[in-house]
Amino acid sequence: MPEHAIIDVGDQDFEREVLARSREVPVVVDFWAPWCGPCRTLGPVLERLAVEHGGAFVLAKVNVDVAPTVAEAFRIQSIPAVKGFRDGMLVAEFIGAQPEAAVRQFLTSVLPTEADRLAREGEAAAAAGEPTAAETAFDGALRLDARHARALLGLARLRAARGELADALPLLERISPSASVTHEAERFAAELRTRADATGDEMTLRACVAADPADLDGRLALGRLCSRRGTGTKRRWPSCSRW
Repeated sequence: MPEHAIIDVGDQDFEREVLARSREVPVVVDFWAPWCGPCRTLGPVLERLAVEHGGAFVLAKVNVDVAPTVAEAFRIQSIPAVKGFRDGMLVAEFIGAQPEAAVRQFLTSVLPTEADRLAREGEAAAAAGEPTAAETAFDGALRLDARHARALLGLARLRAARGELADALPLLERISPSASVTHEAERFAAELRTRADATGDEMTLRACVAADPADLDGRLALGRLCSRRGTGTKRRWPSCSRW
């Protein structure tokens, strides 16, 4: 059995062992209790699949009798209840003792896809200072999943590092509001808008507004830029056309 493929988790270590760990490897949480008959049927199936997958996911066993705080936080009203976490977020769940075929289907929603693998490969290449390899990996992920959040964010960072702000912002606008990297992407987009505003990069701000007409921050930044260019400053700004 791979080390730590199956672990017991309680109230005190749930955040570390499930939420934090799921950013490195998917975690499947089995909410159960010793007195629960269906739990005794489902538990061995989950444990066998955890071993079979060789560490591709971690099975975290939560006894609701000894971890009532976690059970209450996830509104567990019936057991067995199984929840899958990836990148710190709940991605799939089911209730009741399902047949093995159904559990295997559930796992396909939890385990990383090929696009996920390529996105992580791109992140590793970027961290290693290999932008060409990183861009190839991110592009590959986006060919498989055009809205893959981590690939979009990674590619946007590469474009911004090359000074291509007008290309970076539209990539960030494609990230779903429910994605695990949404807040990180929003902060980065705000940073790029500030840079574009400070440097008078009209093209970048226009790309931002065109990608998301409801982006109030982008429209305000573009408005400020247009206003500055019309105040008689001695700098030779190109004319700011209607937006």
